[in-house]
Amino acid sequence: MTHALTPPAPLVRLDALPLSPQTHGSQFAAATAAIAAPLGATHLGARLVEVPPGKAAWPFHAHHANDEIFVILSGTGTLRFGTERHPVGPGSVAVCPAGGAETAHQLIASGSEPLRYLAISSMREPDVMEYPDSGKITVFAGAAPGGDKARRRVSASFRTRDAVDYWEGEEA
Repeated sequence: MTHALTPPAPLVRLDALPLSPQTHGSQFAAATAAIAAPLGATHLGARLVEVPPGKAAWPFHAHHANDEIFVILSGTGTLRFGTERHPVGPGSVAVCPAGGAETAHQLIASGSEPLRYLAISSMREPDVMEYPDSGKITVFAGAAPGGDKARRRVSASFRTRDAVDYWEGEEA
């Protein structure tokens, strides 16, 4: 006899989510909580993000395979998008499609309160991320950015200036 697995409840309250802090240096800090994966989503990513004033959660980056949407819940900030900067606040929705440097994006908290938003992603893999400020690229395969790290088969970051020719190191 087989027993059907009961799916998780399809609802969650944002104020009930436990936030996990992350920091890197003096520019990056955030507290995040996964929303979509714990509720069973496999092709849609969503997380709650809180960024302290003056900080960003992640570096300025572009996804080559994933679209992202950011729904601002509270606080104020600046969206860097390509070469432009846009103010954001409660009710703002930023759509950052996959692309190159022209769609690179970053949210920076600029008010006196934390910037609180929902980050939603299409969760395609493999993905290549481009970081225009630092000249890096990152490649993920097996799990999309924000996905289950234990499922990643490839996770590599390097500076584009260190790239080699396609045939380098191959037997002639």
